[in-house]
Amino acid sequence: MSHKVLVIEDEPTLARLLSYNLTQEGYETTVIDHGAEGLQAALQRKFDLIILDIMLPGMNGFEILNRVRQSGILTPIIILTARNAEDEVVQGLKHGADDYITKPFGVAELLARVSAVLRRTNAESAKTPSSSDNVIEAGDLLIYPEKYEVILNGETVPLRPKEFEVLLYLVQRPGMVVTRDDLMNVVWGFDYIGGQRTVDVHVSSLRKNWSSAASPFRSNRSAASATSSSCPKNRSAQMRRAGCN
Repeated sequence: MSHKVLVIEDEPTLARLLSYNLTQEGYETTVIDHGAEGLQAALQRKFDLIILDIMLPGMNGFEILNRVRQSGILTPIIILTARNAEDEVVQGLKHGADDYITKPFGVAELLARVSAVLRRTNAESAKTPSSSDNVIEAGDLLIYPEKYEVILNGETVPLRPKEFEVLLYLVQRPGMVVTRDDLMNVVWGFDYIGGQRTVDVHVSSLRKNWSSAASPFRSNRSAASATSSSCPKNRSAQMRRAGCN
């Protein structure tokens, strides 16, 4: 079965280019040129991927992105940004985009990014949890790996999937220094095309969820590490190998 891709793009030439090349690769595409109508389609129909422009009539891409994520829809989203518009990239990633493409872009880059995002999503979906009750205690945090849920002092901490995976990776390695490359390769995969700025944005977003005193990890410009107080308390062999007694 072919993957279904929703393209929300109002520039006719670019929309045709996207639709044509995706169709040639075997994807089933739906193209919508209006922001509000694109949001309605994203909320009401099931897609495997959404390609979303930022500047749209009726509703901009950031608002669409926010509304989709607030509705609990985890469909991967690739945003289209203008050249040298780093603020758009950062804002998009903070609000839940999975990747970005800077315009103008080549067909090869487009198809490579689409394939990589779908491959990562399929791999994550294929993971079979061993127990829905598995929980990791890290300081004041309760982390449920199978449910992608984090509880801090009895309250749920809202995290996007990649933020959760970054946090989990750090917490499972208390006291160890983890580099950007480590996080990029484990969380995003070796085939991820985007830059390390993606890692910085997600770590920065994570840190904002805690006060400095309660933060479960430290970070600097080149690396991050879990604090010793964040040592996981579940007693699996994997956690003991991570340095917890």
